[in-house]
Amino acid sequence: MSGMSRIKEFNLPDLGEGLTEGEILAWLVKVGDDIELNQPIVEVETAKAAVEIPAKWAGRVQAIFHPEGSTVEVGVPIIAIDTDPGAGPVEESTTGAPASALPTPSAASLAAVEVAPAEGMVEPGLIGGAAPGGRTAVLVGYGPRNAPAKRRARKGDVPAQAAAPAPVAPAPAPVAPAPAVNGNGRASGPVLAKPPVRKLAKDLGVDLATLTGSGPLGSITREDVQRAASGTPAAAEPLTVTAPATSVASFGADREQRIPVKGVRKLTAENMARSAFTAPHVTEFLTVDVTRAMKALDRLRDRREWRDVRVSPLLLVAKAVLLAVKRHPMVNSTWAGDEIVVKEYVNLGIAAATERGLIVPNIKDAGRLSLRELADAMTGLVQTAKSGKTSPADMSGGTLTITNVGVFGVDTGTPILPPGESAILAFGAVREQPWVHKGKVKPRLVTTLGLSFDHRIIDGELGSKFLRDIGDFLADPEAALLAWT
Repeated sequence: MSGMSRIKEFNLPDLGEGLTEGEILAWLVKVGDDIELNQPIVEVETAKAAVEIPAKWAGRVQAIFHPEGSTVEVGVPIIAIDTDPGAGPVEESTTGAPASALPTPSAASLAAVEVAPAEGMVEPGLIGGAAPGGRTAVLVGYGPRNAPAKRRARKGDVPAQAAAPAPVAPAPAPVAPAPAVNGNGRASGPVLAKPPVRKLAKDLGVDLATLTGSGPLGSITREDVQRAASGTPAAAEPLTVTAPATSVASFGADREQRIPVKGVRKLTAENMARSAFTAPHVTEFLTVDVTRAMKALDRLRDRREWRDVRVSPLLLVAKAVLLAVKRHPMVNSTWAGDEIVVKEYVNLGIAAATERGLIVPNIKDAGRLSLRELADAMTGLVQTAKSGKTSPADMSGGTLTITNVGVFGVDTGTPILPPGESAILAFGAVREQPWVHKGKVKPRLVTTLGLSFDHRIIDGELGSKFLRDIGDFLADPEAALLAWT
């Protein structure tokens, strides 16, 4: 096997969420490591979830093309693997340099690399593969785009047919490719710093070339620049000391934080804006006395078979939504341009707050579950989300969503529809309030529901009846179950 044909480049795969790029959170291997087939090699941030990507080949890591923290477009090589390390050193390339040095490959050498089209694909059933029926699984609310991924041309770009990644590290040395470091601990090559850091340094008058970076691969961080600025003579020192003067407030970059819009935040912003200005939203509100529902939950918790189950008011709200959908199936539908797709299954999305942001995994075919099964599914869904292990499959295919804003002490809200869904319910905080009950003002447990819906599909009458049925169930769940089932 020739040196070039045994070196295989692994491209960042399309994880089936409609994403065009991903951020490398952590490399789980380093150059020189021997790896096995399907061994996790890198952790990539996708739409609000961290996904471990497995190796497609067994072999030895030859080069890593992108450091941790970098954003890589789908389809770009991220790692090179020697699939036959026992065959000896990699043959010299056509330039005469050792192939193990992995110089920037030319278009001709790239053509010799054995990356068959089928190897660039993911098998059906795996992450990024085709879903049953030939569809591509996408993140809930984040449908696949019709246009190809685009990015602005970067300075120094070359034509696509000649462009190629530049692997740096030699095969036998188990050292991750990184800028060479001199005796002072500073990178001897180009200074590694993100654009916001470079701007901060320029504003503060700090020469990045004189700094030693504390970030990944020796990159310079904001803290490095700020420390350097504070250690130099300040230009803002008062020129006269005859009398104490009030310091002038600074309104420059030193008091601003610039957060790059990328990955999760960028995708969320694009889809929320697209939904808000595509689907005509209508929001209705309903305040409900849920005292009987809270007492029913207390009785449920006391039952022996429910003592180890997490029972919350959200469980009854989810059950109310599922029963109301059976009575008003049009609510569980999608606008498809020249037709409305009414779905006979409910993939119920439950918004969950995590360290990476708010994600919306969904319970597949939730309408078929018993109340106990629904409780177990909701508990597992939230625990998985908070641990950061939610899979892309769990976040794709949602049909209707509940957002529990009450856990933040909020009474209600006007939620934005996830793209592709026609209704979303906001469940507010349950509070003790004065309420007229049986002709007398008494303290009762009250909540407010907010239902946003797509007015192209759901008119005011249908939306009002759907929200009313949810409220009726929460006002008296036992009577509603007897009447509706």
